[in-house]
Amino acid sequence: MSLDDEKRVAADAAAELVEDGMTVGLGTGSTVAHLLAAVARRGKDIRCVSTSPRTEEAARALGIRTESFDDITALDLAIDGADQVSPDWWLVKGGGAAHTREKLVAAAAARFVVIVDSSKLVDRITAPIPLELLAFGLGSTLARLRDAGLRDVPRTPDGGVIADYLGAVGDPAALAAALSGTPGIVDHGLFPPEMVAAIVVGEGDEARWLDRLPG
Repeated sequence: MSLDDEKRVAADAAAELVEDGMTVGLGTGSTVAHLLAAVARRGKDIRCVSTSPRTEEAARALGIRTESFDDITALDLAIDGADQVSPDWWLVKGGGAAHTREKLVAAAAARFVVIVDSSKLVDRITAPIPLELLAFGLGSTLARLRDAGLRDVPRTPDGGVIADYLGAVGDPAALAAALSGTPGIVDHGLFPPEMVAAIVVGEGDEARWLDRLPG
């Protein structure tokens, strides 16, 4: 099976978690496109928050009710893809430049479930690490970062500039703390293991739910 088929398999498995009355956060990206179709097929009465305009547009086209995040303060469930998943459940997200909104939605969810194809499993986290930067003082921020480059994409819906950290990662927790403490960075694409409730991997024609490593 192709990687796109594996994405669909993982998305279909995660969609089974969606039940009537839930508030659900919808991520962004090619795997989430399969998720939207699977959620729509279930026909459940749910309220959704989308992490990007393109997800919101696609969800509404499928008849999925989406609302402003301003109107919902907590979510029962959030489902999203990832660009990298390490054995200890560190994630890299943001290939679609929506990582700041994705992190906000994941943090608001009682359960954050990650859906990926088998190519996203890595031995260790490596660059690039997506960044969203303030436009104000952009040159100064980039000078502080040094190991970063701007991405040739439009600004985010919130006015942020997308870049990527390209240096050594080493300990993801230490890098996440350093990036979070750098003035001018709105947010980065490193998601810690404690944020993640479950990871579903499409492997061939089967969905595998990963076990969390001890510690």
